[in-house]
Amino acid sequence: MARLNFGGVEENVVTREEFPLSKAQEVLKDEVIAIIGYGVQGPAQALNLKDNGINVIVGQAPEFKADWDRAVKDGFVPGVSLFPIEEAAEKATVIQYLISDAAQRTVWPKLEPCLKEGDALYFSHGFSVTYKEQTGVVPPKNVDVILVAPKGSGMSVRRNFLAGTGINSSYAVFQDYTGNAEERTLALGIGIGSGYLFPTTFEDEVYSDLTGERGVLMGALAGIMEAQYDVLRENGHSPSEAFNETVEELTQSLIRLVDEKGMDWMYGNCSATAQRGALDWKPKFKAATLPVFNELYKRVKSGEETKVVLEKTSGVDYKDHLEVELKEIRESEMWQAGATVRSLRPKDN
Repeated sequence: MARLNFGGVEENVVTREEFPLSKAQEVLKDEVIAIIGYGVQGPAQALNLKDNGINVIVGQAPEFKADWDRAVKDGFVPGVSLFPIEEAAEKATVIQYLISDAAQRTVWPKLEPCLKEGDALYFSHGFSVTYKEQTGVVPPKNVDVILVAPKGSGMSVRRNFLAGTGINSSYAVFQDYTGNAEERTLALGIGIGSGYLFPTTFEDEVYSDLTGERGVLMGALAGIMEAQYDVLRENGHSPSEAFNETVEELTQSLIRLVDEKGMDWMYGNCSATAQRGALDWKPKFKAATLPVFNELYKRVKSGEETKVVLEKTSGVDYKDHLEVELKEIRESEMWQAGATVRSLRPKDN
């Protein structure tokens, strides 16, 4: 492991230098890895493992035809490397449980009997194990229970892999039955294309993940954007101006500078007027949102957010309701303006 300094706090992380792909391939050479679920994370992790020369099969319910057909299109062959969920799990020594959190609760009674002594049960989210009172997912004592959680969507995991980089991932060992659980975990983390791996626990992963998704990464970001856009429009600014000042400049310019060298670098490369205003208003936004984040974290830790997720996403008509909500966003003036602005971006010659 490499010991790195994160703003004065030292932390052990695992990079590709300490754990190269060749070592991952050696650790996993006798494993059969079954990707259970070909929806969000499944395709990226399956294809990255496959491209890295690791033996991978896919377990997907055939009745979900779109996901089954996608796996076929991606090169997995029915009866050879693509099977119904239980059949794939029985063939595997590592079961990567990558279906949705609500579906994990539903499928678990069928999957659990497929686990054999010494298998590894792998998650990319600490949800089901941490909130076992609500999900009923209690792994047997004779398997390794491990986690690799990429800090990005499946689409980003695959895109970064193809670009030769990698999404950073957290990793954890919940149960080490074989004595080799950590080595298996790190090998799988490198195999799926992680940039580097940092240690966590199942609890810490899900607490931070649920907070982040509802907060800065998605919920807060979308809410703040809508608020600023609405204020600009109500004060007479055009849709184009309001969208560019709210979203386009952030995504196409400023956030790229933050990504490059940090927030101070971005501030340092903006005008003095922008710097002064941002530095003066930053504490006001922090003060306004800190109580909301405290409330959010408490709800995550108590399991209240879990209850909402399981209740709302378990319904047979959930996807229909979701599409209504996404359509409302997509057809709002703000994001219609966004579609127009994106269409006007210069195209590569």
